[in-house]
Amino acid sequence: MPVDDSLPGARASTGSSSSRRPVVLDVDTGVDDACAILLAAAHPALDLRAVTCVGGNAPVDDVVANTLTVLDAAGRAEVPVARGADRPLLEPAAHARHVHGEDGMGDLDWPRSSRVPDPRHAVELLRDVLLSAAAAGESVTLVPLAPLTNIALLLRTYPLVANGIREILFMGGAVAVGNATASAEFNIFHDPEAAAMTLDAAAELAIPVTMYGLDVFYAPTVSRAEAAELVAAGGRGSAELGGRLIAFQCQRFDRPAATIGDAGAVCAVIDRDALTCERRPVRVELAGSWSRGRTIVDRREWSGDRAHDPHGPAPGVIDVALDVDAARFSRLWLDTVAGRLGS
Repeated sequence: MPVDDSLPGARASTGSSSSRRPVVLDVDTGVDDACAILLAAAHPALDLRAVTCVGGNAPVDDVVANTLTVLDAAGRAEVPVARGADRPLLEPAAHARHVHGEDGMGDLDWPRSSRVPDPRHAVELLRDVLLSAAAAGESVTLVPLAPLTNIALLLRTYPLVANGIREILFMGGAVAVGNATASAEFNIFHDPEAAAMTLDAAAELAIPVTMYGLDVFYAPTVSRAEAAELVAAGGRGSAELGGRLIAFQCQRFDRPAATIGDAGAVCAVIDRDALTCERRPVRVELAGSWSRGRTIVDRREWSGDRAHDPHGPAPGVIDVALDVDAARFSRLWLDTVAGRLGS
């Protein structure tokens, strides 16, 4: 399908060059999604081409409003934002206001953006950005930080976009314990069919995939004191907003520090050497009374013993994050949001 280069987002960037990695975020903003957007919008190594929205932590219209607000705070109003799927493929939505606040972004009473989203559906914006990149000989790192509904629809509807994808690095899943349930992490639990479709499509289209799951998600943290320093910057910019988002989490969960959460996945795009991964077959459990939405990470040394396991290894073999240099990611996020990095 042809791409209309006159539309915002067909080549949306600010002074992009070969030294900056093109990225697109797919979000359900969300306190930690907001932290991730602030990082992607400000770090000089990244060229943020677009942000697409899906229902998850909050209803999709709140997600869109939150995303526009965060980009305004970051001084990146030119980055196109599009509304995507408002619910999982098969089930009703199940939001997470108990974690993220009634508005999905900490109920901070932050000045809201007056902008409106891109007129395209999120899947169409993703299509246009990725096909445009492919036509220009570029490839984009796609960073889903939300239920994978938009990504599943994209890869199954427009498989040619694979030509414009460098890799998919998604926040979701877990090798060990879940959070939405004892088995399942929230993003996968919210739409397990979409997650399964995404992994299958990526395998078929030879798109590299990295899973940044709960095994590393909680490790990079920012303290109350560090958050207070950011808030003191004032000016309603990235630093103050980032500090208030961390402070909200510390207060809500009565802890001295809070995770940067989804922002860790963006850190992994910038500084992959701080992440320890294993390449493993991964499936998504779509049934099971207690395990629906679990990512089944196969850590066996496969000998092809079909007598005991008739399923064989999963077709989707991906990089699974198992450890992280948490202090390195925390410092990367703090320095970027505080404006201490050179551009």
